Amino acid sequence: MATIERYEDIQGWQRARELANFSYAVTKQKAFARDYGLKDQIRRAAVSIMSNIAEGFERGGRAEFIQFLSIAKSSAGEVQSQLYVALDQEYIAPEQFDKGYRLCDETMRLIGGFIAYLRKSPIKGTKFKTRNSKPKTLSPNGEV
Repeated sequence: MATIERYEDIQGWQRARELANFSYAVTKQKAFARDYGLKDQIRRAAVSIMSNIAEGFERGGRAEFIQFLSIAKSSAGEVQSQLYVALDQEYIAPEQFDKGYRLCDETMRLIGGFIAYLRKSPIKGTKFKTRNSKPKTLSPNGEV
């Protein structure tokens, strides 16, 4: 597997980006667009996934990163739950619900897997490197 040097390299972030784009697309539909509360909430939650992954990565410490990844995973669950409301109110078609649900599920699985990897990793993070040591980058397959 490739080494992760930027948050954009993280598969969970990439899938979260797809989910955010999906959320914006479905909330532009006429009936959904008029429900300002739900529209804004699902958009904020979807964007929160990407944002928390990026912010946690940039903190430079494993423990903080795991914390932010956990928040991102929770936001994906929030989007998934809000899709039920959108379906029940007939703002989205069952096919759109299924697509969004799968995107949420994939995002949560990717983030959860990355959390598990980081918990086992000996790398503390870039902010813990010493002046004379070579910077270490994270690799999902355990290579430094």
